[in-house]
Amino acid sequence: MGNAEVQSIHVHPVKAFRGLSPREALVEPWGLAGDRRWTLIDDGGKVVTQREQPRLALAAAEPLAGGGVRLSVPGRAPLTVPVPEPATTVPVNVFGTKVEAVPAAAAAHAWCSAYLKAEVRLVHMDDPATRRAVDPEYALPGETVSFADGYPLLVTTAASLDALNSLIAEGDHAHEGPLPMNRFRPNVVVAGTEAWAEDHWSRISIGEVVFRVPKPSGRCVVTTTDQDTAVRGREPLRTLARHRKVGGRLLFGQNLVPLSTGTIRIGDPVRMLE
Repeated sequence: MGNAEVQSIHVHPVKAFRGLSPREALVEPWGLAGDRRWTLIDDGGKVVTQREQPRLALAAAEPLAGGGVRLSVPGRAPLTVPVPEPATTVPVNVFGTKVEAVPAAAAAHAWCSAYLKAEVRLVHMDDPATRRAVDPEYALPGETVSFADGYPLLVTTAASLDALNSLIAEGDHAHEGPLPMNRFRPNVVVAGTEAWAEDHWSRISIGEVVFRVPKPSGRCVVTTTDQDTAVRGREPLRTLARHRKVGGRLLFGQNLVPLSTGTIRIGDPVRMLE
């Protein structure tokens, strides 16, 4: 992989909210520390994401000491939400998987509901070591994940985004490009590879931390949402459907499962181990 290295790191304290870009992050078995430990659910317990509520792209969550978050959205005063006491849990439906989570205080539910103009509740994953297993079709025994879509981390490469943007520029909706990487909401962006190099990874190291690469990431309508305006377009799904469709799924990026823990940093070397 030559001089491949970490270009950026991204943590999303609340699932579907805007991400943060720290210079370093601790890798825990279930993902980056603080990544997607909170999520919104609807009145039936189903996770609410940008698929249903693109305006979540404009919502921000700042992590606080102890695991709480400070929420901010356009047009409302910010709200500080402490980690709730794990006295009672509620069932959460994460794409068909049932997970127990701890509801935040009523003020948090009201604040989020007022912004989205829909009844939602904010919940916290108190114990990611036990609450939710990785998809058994692709997991090793004991692997768990936060409220991320399916796997502890998502990695993308800058070269593949450049290649995708070149393809978008040749298509019917060229005016929508070039797209920024935040459309894909990765945890780690790698620079210095060939385009689509990640298609061939099965085990990699980032700095001193080793990861398994179980499967590529199938993309959804969230990627068509401008993360700065919450406006939807047609790209990149239109171009991915033409050039990156495998088994009915539109692929961009790779899922990662940590095989060790440690801290990753911008500039860390990225190596293909197998």
